[in-house]
Amino acid sequence: MTSGTAVNWAGFAAAEPALADTVEARFGAYPHHVLATLRKDGSPRTTGLEVRFLGGELWLGMMPRSAKALDLRRDPRFALQANPGDGTGMGGGDVRIAGRAVEVEDPATRAGYVKEVEPPEPFHLFRTELTEVVRTRVEDDTYLVVEIWQPGHPVRTVRRT
Repeated sequence: MTSGTAVNWAGFAAAEPALADTVEARFGAYPHHVLATLRKDGSPRTTGLEVRFLGGELWLGMMPRSAKALDLRRDPRFALQANPGDGTGMGGGDVRIAGRAVEVEDPATRAGYVKEVEPPEPFHLFRTELTEVVRTRVEDDTYLVVEIWQPGHPVRTVRRT
């Protein structure tokens, strides 16, 4: 794998299985998360969304012609923040994923997604290509620990006091 190459969820999970398990658990703890996209003028837009981990992919499903779907069609870059949950606990840490979203129009792939998820139709479906995964957590009430993964590199861990 070369540096800077985006990978799908399966590629990330194969490279860093422990971090992938933690990230998937954080996203699985709550149904709604925050997606950041870029508007036509380049300014950021944040919106809520549900995500799915299926068949080695991280999927983003959206209502037809939603602003976030139109943003991703125009510029596929995104950032996805796991719902931090209630209060300040952040069990499992704060988790963010960045990458590119690729719209899926293949009927067989969409049919497989519909069979598993049963989304309201019509809908936009995007699979993701990951360029960064970050987990931030507190360790021993002393350190802020930031784990950063990018394709082609092992996880880099930074501890701050």
